[in-house]
Amino acid sequence: MVRYVIMLLNTRKQLSQTSSALFFACCLFILGQTLAWFQNNSQFVWEWWEDRPLLAVGLFSFPVGLCFWFGIKIAYEAMGGVVWGPRFLIFALSYLTFPLLTWHFLGESMLTPKTLVCVFLSFLIIAVQLFWR
Repeated sequence: MVRYVIMLLNTRKQLSQTSSALFFACCLFILGQTLAWFQNNSQFVWEWWEDRPLLAVGLFSFPVGLCFWFGIKIAYEAMGGVVWGPRFLIFALSYLTFPLLTWHFLGESMLTPKTLVCVFLSFLIIAVQLFWR
């Protein structure tokens, strides 16, 4: 009985660590996607950025790359060494970040039926990756 309780406690601790790691990886993915959005779309938001592609690439590429590199590393380890899991998380989270940033800064609505279905499906993808073991 004691052995079973210890095993159960260790399992809960591992799940908690995995959840924390995946949460941190998702935060890195969202930060990376946000920075990438500004790298590519600042030219449409602010006139100052229209003719400065090298500055945008130089300023944003390094932090974007680090966010994705470390996020994938953390998610890969948390998901048991499977690279498809982080890939789908990145894809699904992009349907959270891109529509919100595009709506806020460019005024393009994300409330079209097509976009809403895509956002819903992205949340389903995240749920599958996080809860299907």
